[in-house]
Amino acid sequence: MTELGIRAPAPHPAPEAAEHPQPAARFRPKEEIALEAVNLSLWYGKKRALTNVSLAIPKNRVTALIGPSGCGKSTLLRCFNRMNDLIPGVRIEGTVRYHGVDIYAKNVDPVEVRRRIGMVFQKPNPFPKSIYENVAFGARVNGYRGNLDELVERCLRRAALWDEVKDDLKKSGLALSGGQQQRLCIARALANDPDVILMDEPCSALDPIATLKIEDLMRELAEQYTIVIVTHNMQQAARVSDYTAFLLTDERTPGQLIEYAPTQELFTHPKDRRTEDYIRGRFG
Repeated sequence: MTELGIRAPAPHPAPEAAEHPQPAARFRPKEEIALEAVNLSLWYGKKRALTNVSLAIPKNRVTALIGPSGCGKSTLLRCFNRMNDLIPGVRIEGTVRYHGVDIYAKNVDPVEVRRRIGMVFQKPNPFPKSIYENVAFGARVNGYRGNLDELVERCLRRAALWDEVKDDLKKSGLALSGGQQQRLCIARALANDPDVILMDEPCSALDPIATLKIEDLMRELAEQYTIVIVTHNMQQAARVSDYTAFLLTDERTPGQLIEYAPTQELFTHPKDRRTEDYIRGRFG
């Protein structure tokens, strides 16, 4: 049994290799897989945004999704915890598995999915509450019965924020700096006891010093959590991630996975010319 309350299906035998497989299709991390998309496609109304994406995300690693604007990175990220369910007119085909369980199965609760697979958004979005209540909010809603003071401190420590705010827990979260607000949002996500943390451009609105703090935090969190990050900053992907997936939309195929590999390998020896062109700055 998994935390989602249904039994994981028996593993399927690996399909035979296509005659001309894409480089992305040939690579699969050797570690335990936490999340996996299989032939995933998505439409916003009649507009297709993802095309047959298959991607395995390893446990306790940082995986970066890179690519030019409009290539489907954030859309793919939101598929991993069913955030796209909240958008009218969205249609999804294919499968997303969390530790082997199809999270889009009819008997899976999307609220529980989002508790286990948390998200940190591009723009820091603390609640108009105190720092303490920002962290405690989700735990209260979910009926947490432990010591809230200990939970708040633990999550703020994990988010590398405790030392900066421990004497001001009654202060509004909105009064913090941008970098502090983003770390507060990370602490808030941690309070729900997730297994996976999705981060959608978490540093795009931050200054360089705050960005480095978030990057250091990501590496620390990967010891306990699986991290998936969307970023336009290729230097950031190179610094913080263990694996990188490159997505692209061209005139024929929207939201396709071009290449997926260990980060150092993808940045130094890309197998696809389009990947090389992108990381060398020839487009995007």
